[in-house]
Amino acid sequence: MNALDNETLRIMEVGARIRVIESVIIYHHPEHRNQPLDIKGQEGEVLAIVTEWHGRPVSANFPILVKFSPKLKVHLQEFEIEVL
Repeated sequence: MNALDNETLRIMEVGARIRVIESVIIYHHPEHRNQPLDIKGQEGEVLAIVTEWHGRPVSANFPILVKFSPKLKVHLQEFEIEVL
């Protein structure tokens, strides 16, 4: 899955509430810095869907930017999350 298709973009829009449904290990959580943390099951809000950068189209590997807390934002793939 390289790029988001039009149907996914319609369903998943900025501001949508999502839940992580796959095991995703991150190392940049502010309270667990440099320690592995699985965010499976956590809920957040879609901040952006990255389709362009400086006006040019891009095919981002992790195109969905999700905010989980004021200090934690994570880029995810579409198959790792579900819309609530």
